[in-house]
Parts: sequence; structure tokens; C-alpha cells
Amino acid sequence: MNKFWRNKKLSEMTHEEWESLCDGCGLCCLHKLEDIESQEISYTNVACRLLDTASCQCKNYPLRKKLIPDCVVLTPEQVSEFHWLPTTCAYRLISEGKDLKDWHPLISGHKDTVHRAGISVRGKIISERDAGDLQDHIVDWCDE
Repeated sequence: MNKFWRNKKLSEMTHEEWESLCDGCGLCCLHKLEDIESQEISYTNVACRLLDTASCQCKNYPLRKKLIPDCVVLTPEQVSEFHWLPTTCAYRLISEGKDLKDWHPLISGHKDTVHRAGISVRGKIISERDAGDLQDHIVDWCDE
């Protein structure tokens, strides 16, 4: 197995390598609230309307930014700025010089291990179309 993430910086990865780092957890597609004073991030169980709640994949990944102007597209140069990324996120782990978790598909060889490990949002979320006030949906299960 080519463990490219151990030998390359995020900025040195090919597009395919970069995309393969996504574990498919869906956590980045949840709405988050930030306390202006403390800058503390609170996750909600409310997902972007483009997130398929069963597969935890974007329903229109190529056009996500056009369809959802607020969608944040991660780039190698910006990863360290996104303090809201969960501690389990491969992009964050690699940018911090850490290795991937055992359940990550690049380690396990199976896309489903992120779900079996309970890391993904599968079965825990609702669509933003059904949510109402985000304050009513704050959760504490989004990070290790």
C-alpha cells in the first residue's frame, strides 16, 4: 500500500491523493455555530442539504460551491486555518504531522470502516430543510 500521506506534505499531493484523504465522515458538512467571544465551535446535527444522510457523501460534489455559496472548499493552504475541523479529520491530522486513524479507508482498505467506527454522521443527522433553529440542534458527539 502506498502511504503517500506519510511522505508528502498536503501541498505536494496530487488531486487524487488529496481527495482520497477524505474519510467520508460528513462532519465537515454539518452546520456549526461559533461563539463570537470565545471562538468556541459548537457542532449541530444539521447537515447541508446536499449531504446524503445515508452515504455521508455530497449529492453534487462537483457543483457544491456553485449550489451552496457558503460551502467551504478545503485546500492545502487553508487547512490549518480551519480550527473547526474535527480532530479525527485526515486533513487536520496530516497538517499536524500525525498519522491517519486505523478506521480510515486508506488504512483499512474499506470505505465503511468510518461508519462502523461510529465516526461518521450516518444515522445521527437531519437535513437543514427539516431543522429549524440551529441552536436547538447542538450536539457533543462530533469529536473524540
